[in-house]
Amino acid sequence: MKKFFSAIVLGLSISLLATAQEEEKTGLEISGSVDTYFKYDFSGESQIPTSFASDQNSVSIGMIDLGFSQTVGKASFVGELSFGPRGSQSLPVEGVNIQNLYVNYALSDAVSLTAGYMGTFVGYEVISPVGNFNYSTSYLFSAGPFQNAGLKVDWAISEKVGLMVGLFNDWNVYTDETDITDFGAQLSLSPVDGLDVYINFCTGPESGTIIDLTAGYQLADAFYLGLNVADYSVSDKYGDSGYTGFALYPQYSFSDKVALGYRGEYFMDKESDWMPVGESVFSNTFTLNYYAGPLTFSTELRMDSAKDEVFTNGDGNPTKSATQFLLAAIYSF
Repeated sequence: MKKFFSAIVLGLSISLLATAQEEEKTGLEISGSVDTYFKYDFSGESQIPTSFASDQNSVSIGMIDLGFSQTVGKASFVGELSFGPRGSQSLPVEGVNIQNLYVNYALSDAVSLTAGYMGTFVGYEVISPVGNFNYSTSYLFSAGPFQNAGLKVDWAISEKVGLMVGLFNDWNVYTDETDITDFGAQLSLSPVDGLDVYINFCTGPESGTIIDLTAGYQLADAFYLGLNVADYSVSDKYGDSGYTGFALYPQYSFSDKVALGYRGEYFMDKESDWMPVGESVFSNTFTLNYYAGPLTFSTELRMDSAKDEVFTNGDGNPTKSATQFLLAAIYSF
């Protein structure tokens, strides 16, 4: 299977190269971001176990993210590199700083073929802080896939309906140490103006099965509402595990420069290294963003409350809640 997939990618790359030689080259597009943050957990130690921004009471760096892309006729490529703690914590292989590396070919105006290593199609939040309203990340994001390596076909059935199907490696794997074992699909719907809905599915013998719904609705010029619902199950030699949860993302823009957002999330772990089976957490995150051109200043207050005493207070005693305050600056280019 690995040799078969390699042959497909090689054949696609040769086809793209041949096509590109017949087309006039366009300019190489470069984009990216840099970010830094300060976080203080009121217990005196970092303890909310979601991804990134884990340093306590310190001005710390996130990452520098560099994206490269080019389109020549029907052929295109995307490459993305990241350097720094946020980047390294989101990558499966230490020292390999690749977030995205894939090629695409438009078979027609409606159908395109993509092969390589891609940021996952599952979930609401993404690795780069530029793509999220909140700087800290959700439990659903941290527990789900970050990347999918494989081959996929996208079909724009109409202006309101799209379908993606693909074959992928295990989650977050792009080396030759794994076979293509996962099947993934995404149904995208835009039933009315301002509403986008994505129904995601990915399953494999090692990865498990995740069913995920993300949606965003621009209810008014100033008010946006996002939603993420997911259920994940996996069985291995250690038994059955997984999680289920949902997150709601209302956001209100007071002006072009100031916006206030809230993330309310419920997360229940079916089994975890840090939570008992059936443990649940409700997280409240309030974020105020100020936009100064390419620079975003983010102020965040996050309060997590668990069913049982899985956190600790300032004295080191078990408690059901954790609260943290965060300041971040994100520059995008």
